[in-house]
Amino acid sequence: MTEAAKTSRPQAGPALSVTGPGDGETIILGTTRMRVLEDGSHTEHRLAIAESVLAPHTQGPPQHRHARHDEGFYIISGTVRFTVGDEDHDATAGTLVMVPPGIPHTFANLTDQPAVMLSTFTPDLYVQYFRDLQDTLAAGRPLTPQANIDAMKRYATEPATDLT
Repeated sequence: MTEAAKTSRPQAGPALSVTGPGDGETIILGTTRMRVLEDGSHTEHRLAIAESVLAPHTQGPPQHRHARHDEGFYIISGTVRFTVGDEDHDATAGTLVMVPPGIPHTFANLTDQPAVMLSTFTPDLYVQYFRDLQDTLAAGRPLTPQANIDAMKRYATEPATDLT
Protein backbone atom coordinates (compact mmCIF):
# COMPACT_ATOMS: atom_id res chain seq x y z
CA MET A 1 0.00 0.00 0.00
CA THR A 2 1.32 3.42 -0.85
CA GLU A 3 1.98 6.06 1.80
CA ALA A 4 -0.81 8.23 0.31
CA ALA A 5 -3.30 5.36 0.57
CA LYS A 6 -2.39 4.76 4.21
CA THR A 7 -3.03 8.37 5.21
CA SER A 8 -6.25 8.76 3.23
CA ARG A 9 -8.10 5.94 4.99
CA PRO A 10 -11.00 7.09 7.16
CA GLN A 11 -10.06 7.50 10.79
CA ALA A 12 -12.05 5.64 13.42
CA GLY A 13 -14.42 8.06 15.12
CA PRO A 14 -17.11 7.89 17.73
CA ALA A 15 -19.44 4.93 17.39
CA LEU A 16 -23.20 5.10 17.10
CA SER A 17 -24.86 5.21 20.51
CA VAL A 18 -28.38 3.93 21.17
CA THR A 19 -30.02 4.27 24.59
CA GLY A 20 -33.20 2.24 24.85
CA PRO A 21 -36.25 2.91 27.04
CA GLY A 22 -34.87 0.94 30.00
CA ASP A 23 -31.26 2.02 29.54
CA GLY A 24 -29.19 4.88 30.86
CA GLU A 25 -27.81 5.84 34.23
CA THR A 26 -30.42 6.67 36.87
CA ILE A 27 -29.77 9.47 39.36
CA ILE A 28 -32.23 10.01 42.21
CA LEU A 29 -32.22 13.44 43.85
CA GLY A 30 -35.01 13.57 46.39
CA THR A 31 -38.27 13.88 44.46
CA THR A 32 -36.52 14.10 41.09
CA ARG A 33 -35.54 11.04 39.05
CA MET A 34 -33.04 11.67 36.28
CA ARG A 35 -32.09 9.22 33.54
CA VAL A 36 -28.84 10.13 31.80
CA LEU A 37 -29.31 9.22 28.15
CA GLU A 38 -25.93 10.55 26.98
CA ASP A 39 -23.21 11.61 29.40
CA GLY A 40 -20.92 13.02 26.72
CA SER A 41 -18.83 9.88 26.30
CA HIS A 42 -20.25 9.28 22.80
CA THR A 43 -20.17 12.94 21.67
CA GLU A 44 -16.56 13.77 22.47
CA HIS A 45 -18.03 15.70 25.43
CA ARG A 46 -19.86 18.24 23.24
CA LEU A 47 -23.35 17.25 24.41
CA ALA A 48 -25.09 15.44 27.27
CA ILE A 49 -28.80 14.62 27.46
CA ALA A 50 -30.95 13.61 30.43
CA GLU A 51 -34.61 12.91 31.04
CA SER A 52 -35.95 14.16 34.37
CA VAL A 53 -39.19 13.38 36.13
CA LEU A 54 -40.12 16.04 38.67
CA ALA A 55 -42.66 14.85 41.23
CA PRO A 56 -45.54 17.19 42.10
CA HIS A 57 -44.49 20.18 44.22
CA THR A 58 -40.77 19.72 43.53
CA GLN A 59 -38.56 22.73 44.07
CA GLY A 60 -35.50 23.03 41.86
CA PRO A 61 -31.98 24.19 42.64
CA PRO A 62 -31.15 27.68 43.89
CA GLN A 63 -31.24 30.21 41.05
CA HIS A 64 -27.83 30.01 39.37
CA ARG A 65 -25.70 30.91 36.34
CA HIS A 66 -23.50 28.64 34.26
CA ALA A 67 -20.25 30.17 33.03
CA ARG A 68 -19.30 27.57 30.43
CA HIS A 69 -22.31 25.66 29.17
CA ASP A 70 -25.70 26.06 27.59
CA GLU A 71 -28.62 24.22 29.12
CA GLY A 72 -31.79 23.30 27.27
CA PHE A 73 -35.09 21.98 28.62
CA TYR A 74 -37.79 20.40 26.44
CA ILE A 75 -41.01 19.75 28.35
CA ILE A 76 -42.45 16.33 27.49
CA SER A 77 -45.40 16.41 29.91
CA GLY A 78 -46.73 18.51 32.74
CA THR A 79 -45.84 22.11 33.54
CA VAL A 80 -42.46 23.37 34.74
CA ARG A 81 -42.07 26.88 36.09
CA PHE A 82 -38.80 28.49 35.01
CA THR A 83 -37.66 31.52 36.95
CA VAL A 84 -35.19 33.62 35.00
CA GLY A 85 -34.03 36.56 37.04
CA ASP A 86 -37.30 37.92 38.44
CA GLU A 87 -39.52 36.61 35.61
CA ASP A 88 -41.56 33.41 35.77
CA HIS A 89 -42.34 31.33 32.69
CA ASP A 90 -44.71 28.36 32.88
CA ALA A 91 -43.53 25.86 30.26
CA THR A 92 -45.99 23.18 29.17
CA ALA A 93 -45.59 20.09 27.00
CA GLY A 94 -43.96 20.93 23.68
CA THR A 95 -42.08 23.96 25.03
CA LEU A 96 -38.32 24.36 24.66
CA VAL A 97 -36.41 26.61 27.07
CA MET A 98 -32.79 27.41 26.17
CA VAL A 99 -30.54 28.98 28.82
CA PRO A 100 -27.22 30.34 27.54
CA PRO A 101 -24.21 30.90 29.83
CA GLY A 102 -24.59 33.77 32.27
CA ILE A 103 -28.41 33.77 32.46
CA PRO A 104 -29.73 33.27 36.02
CA HIS A 105 -32.34 30.51 36.21
CA THR A 106 -34.05 27.82 38.20
CA PHE A 107 -37.10 25.62 37.73
CA ALA A 108 -39.77 23.85 39.77
CA ASN A 109 -42.88 21.74 39.37
CA LEU A 110 -45.50 23.61 41.38
CA THR A 111 -48.42 21.51 40.16
CA ASP A 112 -50.22 18.42 41.47
CA GLN A 113 -49.01 16.33 38.50
CA PRO A 114 -45.53 14.97 37.65
CA ALA A 115 -43.60 16.83 34.97
CA VAL A 116 -41.16 15.22 32.54
CA MET A 117 -38.46 17.15 30.70
CA LEU A 118 -35.52 16.40 28.47
CA SER A 119 -32.40 18.43 29.32
CA THR A 120 -29.35 19.11 27.20
CA PHE A 121 -25.95 20.29 28.42
CA THR A 122 -23.42 21.64 25.92
CA PRO A 123 -20.71 20.79 26.67
CA ASP A 124 -21.39 17.82 28.92
CA LEU A 125 -19.58 18.94 32.08
CA TYR A 126 -22.69 19.50 34.20
CA VAL A 127 -23.78 15.82 34.30
CA GLN A 128 -21.12 15.19 36.95
CA TYR A 129 -22.79 17.81 39.17
CA PHE A 130 -25.88 15.59 39.44
CA ARG A 131 -23.70 12.57 40.22
CA ASP A 132 -22.00 14.57 42.97
CA LEU A 133 -25.36 15.47 44.52
CA GLN A 134 -26.40 11.83 44.46
CA ASP A 135 -23.10 10.89 46.15
CA THR A 136 -23.81 13.45 48.88
CA LEU A 137 -27.17 11.82 49.59
CA ALA A 138 -25.71 8.30 49.39
CA ALA A 139 -23.13 9.27 52.02
CA GLY A 140 -25.97 10.17 54.37
CA ARG A 141 -25.36 13.91 54.18
CA PRO A 142 -28.34 16.23 53.64
CA LEU A 143 -28.67 18.04 50.35
CA THR A 144 -28.60 21.52 51.88
CA PRO A 145 -28.56 24.69 49.78
CA GLN A 146 -24.86 25.07 50.70
CA ALA A 147 -24.05 21.51 49.58
CA ASN A 148 -25.80 22.30 46.29
CA ILE A 149 -23.83 25.53 45.86
CA ASP A 150 -20.53 23.81 46.71
CA ALA A 151 -21.19 21.20 44.01
CA MET A 152 -22.19 23.88 41.48
CA LYS A 153 -18.90 25.71 41.96
CA ARG A 154 -16.95 22.64 40.80
CA TYR A 155 -18.67 22.95 37.39
CA ALA A 156 -18.28 26.65 36.54
CA THR A 157 -21.66 27.52 38.06
CA GLU A 158 -22.49 30.01 40.76
CA PRO A 159 -25.64 30.99 42.63
CA ALA A 160 -27.36 34.13 41.40
CA THR A 161 -27.05 35.80 44.80
CA ASP A 162 -27.78 39.25 43.41
CA LEU A 163 -31.40 38.10 42.90
CA THR A 164 -32.18 36.79 46.39
